[in-house]
Amino acid sequence: MKEAPLVEHLEELRSRILWSLLTWVVGTGVAWSFRVQLLEWLKRPLDLAAQQNHIQVNLIVLDITEPFLVSLKVAAFGGLVLALPFIVYQVWAFIAPGLYEHEKRLAVPFLLGAGFSFALGALFAYYGFLPFAIPFLLGFLGEVITPQISIGRYIGQVLMMMGVMGLVFEMPVVSYLLARLGILSSTFLARNWRIAVVLLLTLAALITPTVDVVSLAIVTGPLLVLYWISVLVARVAERARPKEEAA
Repeated sequence: MKEAPLVEHLEELRSRILWSLLTWVVGTGVAWSFRVQLLEWLKRPLDLAAQQNHIQVNLIVLDITEPFLVSLKVAAFGGLVLALPFIVYQVWAFIAPGLYEHEKRLAVPFLLGAGFSFALGALFAYYGFLPFAIPFLLGFLGEVITPQISIGRYIGQVLMMMGVMGLVFEMPVVSYLLARLGILSSTFLARNWRIAVVLLLTLAALITPTVDVVSLAIVTGPLLVLYWISVLVARVAERARPKEEAA
């Protein structure tokens, strides 16, 4: 491992951040071209909920800037998804010079695992949670009301749910990487499971738009499963580490 002055590290960090931001901007430009299709896709759970409850749901705008801001928000989220593999690579490339050769070989599995896990978490939020939560919320008064929902608030809640769940689903990948690098241990994770449960419950309560126990359980359940999967993959990584160090 070659040591470099602090100034060089800071310059490299700035360069990689700028390249990541530029990639995000380019990805946002690409997603902007498909903003209408993306909005229709994000609106689909709401349309299905309206059909299930036999009511009409109208998405409205509250000011003249909302259509542009919503389009920009959707495009920025789509651009982040497109740029995420490159951004993760930049993070890895920044820390890689300080690693041993056997640790650098984790780059490809880490990049693939991070991208797959984020996509899996976002899709779980879209297909696993929203189709239940939205009909539940709209079904309280049935046909008595005609919901008039701000498109900005609706899209913001959906994107927040998908983004947070995408990040949370990174737990096993990050745990495996940190355990292989000797930074984290499965024993530490298993010993502090009670603290993890409290933190995950708090996170689920923050990102769940409903206050009922069922919706909270739908979000919390997968988070707890992911945590124990993280413990298991950390243990697997620990077993592989002595062999690599010996080699």
